[in-house]
Amino acid sequence: MREKYRQAREEMIENQLKRRGIDDGKILEAFRQVPRHEFVPEKNRHKAYRDHPLPIGEEQTISQPYIVAYMMEKIKPEGDNRLLEVGSGCGYVLALLAEIAAEVYGVERRSSLVEMSRKNLKDLGYDLEIKHGDGTRGWSEKSPFDGIIVSAAAGKIPDHLKKQLAIGGRMIIPISRKVFQQQLVLVKRTGGGRYDTRKLNPVRFVPLLEGKE
Repeated sequence: MREKYRQAREEMIENQLKRRGIDDGKILEAFRQVPRHEFVPEKNRHKAYRDHPLPIGEEQTISQPYIVAYMMEKIKPEGDNRLLEVGSGCGYVLALLAEIAAEVYGVERRSSLVEMSRKNLKDLGYDLEIKHGDGTRGWSEKSPFDGIIVSAAAGKIPDHLKKQLAIGGRMIIPISRKVFQQQLVLVKRTGGGRYDTRKLNPVRFVPLLEGKE
């Protein structure tokens, strides 16, 4: 069974990532090291390496592998970085980031998913901090961050998250302009209270909600 999943993971890397232009060796190796099927509910594990999102419960999903890799490339993770994921769900993206960066933190608003992600990560040997809290407010005590990935779609870029970026830090976030219309936006903090923003690809994510439950 492990060999079956290993082969499926290699096929995912070749067909879904490399062929679409993902060429950062650190990111490709992270996808090779992290077993996506371990973050997917048992009934869907046979679909774990397919080219689409999968449900993880609580009306949430684990994102399409290519979109995760694309978002990771845009924040340019390095070994000495401190990174944050907002909407950490089942913990998969946190594990990928932890294969690259020195410090990785997550924020998740649903307590059941916080418990799930902590267990998933612990079972695989990752010792990461996940906060049960309002993702729109980030995690100021752990900031500044060199990179922030927001894995849910906001109506606008939250000011709290912008302010938690280090100078030169990058955030990638899906923004909902209209119903069923979302676009990835890359934000870079340039200093002096200034931010550069750039619109990227259209996407589909669950909404980023305030508060916690």
